[in-house]
Amino acid sequence: MATKVLIFCGSDEPERAFPPFMLGTGAVASDMETTMFFTMSGLNIIRKGGAEKIRLEGAPKSLPEFIKIAQDLGIKMIACSAAFPIAKIAQDDLIDGVEMGGVATFLIDAEEADIVLTF
Repeated sequence: MATKVLIFCGSDEPERAFPPFMLGTGAVASDMETTMFFTMSGLNIIRKGGAEKIRLEGAPKSLPEFIKIAQDLGIKMIACSAAFPIAKIAQDDLIDGVEMGGVATFLIDAEEADIVLTF
C-alpha cells in the first residue's frame, strides 16, 4: 500500500503557496498517493487566473506550471466548500480538475494519511 500524503494549503502568500507543490510533486515522484486540500486564501491558488498573480522570485517554476505538473501526476486537489463564502468564491471560479469537499472530507483524509503537511 502506498504512503498517503495530505497537504493543507491555507494561504496564497507566495512563501506558503509554492512549497505544497514542490513537496507534493516530490511525494508523487516517491510513489506516494498525494492529496492537496485548499481552504481560506489558499483557494485563490486554484481560482481561475489566481495562480498567475502569485509569484515567487527564484522559484524553479511558476505556480501555474506547478499546478499543471501536479494535475498531470495525478495529485488530487480538493477545494474546501465551507470556506467559499469567506473567500468569496464559487465552484465555477475554480480551475478544471478540482474536487469539492468540506471539513469532514479533510478530517477523513487526515485520519487516513500517513503524512499531513500544513501551509
